[in-house]
Amino acid sequence: MAVIEPVRMDIVRPGKVKKYSPSLRLWHWVNMIVISGSLITVLINATITDDRTSSAIIKTELQKSGATANDDQVRSAAHALSDSVWDIHKYFGYCLAGLLLFRLILEYFELADQKFIRRLKSAYMKYNAVQKDRKTARHELTVKLIYSVFYVLLVIMVVTGLFLAFEDELRAYKAIRHSVKEVHSFCMYLVLAFITVHLAGVFLAERKDSKGIVSDMINGGSEGA
Repeated sequence: MAVIEPVRMDIVRPGKVKKYSPSLRLWHWVNMIVISGSLITVLINATITDDRTSSAIIKTELQKSGATANDDQVRSAAHALSDSVWDIHKYFGYCLAGLLLFRLILEYFELADQKFIRRLKSAYMKYNAVQKDRKTARHELTVKLIYSVFYVLLVIMVVTGLFLAFEDELRAYKAIRHSVKEVHSFCMYLVLAFITVHLAGVFLAERKDSKGIVSDMINGGSEGA
C-alpha cells in the first residue's frame, strides 16, 4: 500500500466506509475550484501576462496598426494587464480565506466521528494500540499527517495573502513585505506539490483496495466495501 493513497475504510470502525457530511463535501469541491483558480491566475501572470512577454506583444500589435508608443507606455499597459489578473487572484484569495474560516467552524459542529482532529487522534491511538495490523494504522496516520500539513499551509497562504492584499493599510510592516511574499510563493509550490501527491494517491487508491473513494466524497460514503 503506497504511503500517499487515502484509505476508504474506517480503521476505527472495521468494515465501515468513512462518512463525509454534505458540508464537508461542499467545502472539499469548492476549495478545489478556488485553489485551482488561484493557481491558474499565477500561471497566467507567469507566462501570458508576464510584463516582458505582454510588452513585446503589445508593442508588436501597435506597430502593425500604425500606432506609436514609447517603452514606458508599453510597459505601463502591460503592467495594467498583469494587475487585472492579480485582482482576480486576490478575489480567489478572499474566497479561500472564507473557506478556511468555514472549515474551522465546520470542525466544531461536525459529528464526533467525522471531525478531522478526532480522526487524527484515533489514527494515532490505533497505531499505538494495534500490533497485529500496524501497517494499516501507520498508513492512515501518515495520510492524516499529510492532510494536517496541508491545512497548516492553507493557514499560512491565507494569512500571508491577506497581508499582501492589504499592504497599503499595513504600511508600518512594509519592511517585511518581501519576506511575506517569499513565504506566500513558497507555500504555493508546497500546495501544488500536495495537490499532485493527493491526486496521484486517489488515482492509485481507486485502482487498488479503496475503489469508490471519489464517489464517497460526492455521495457521502455508502455502507460496505
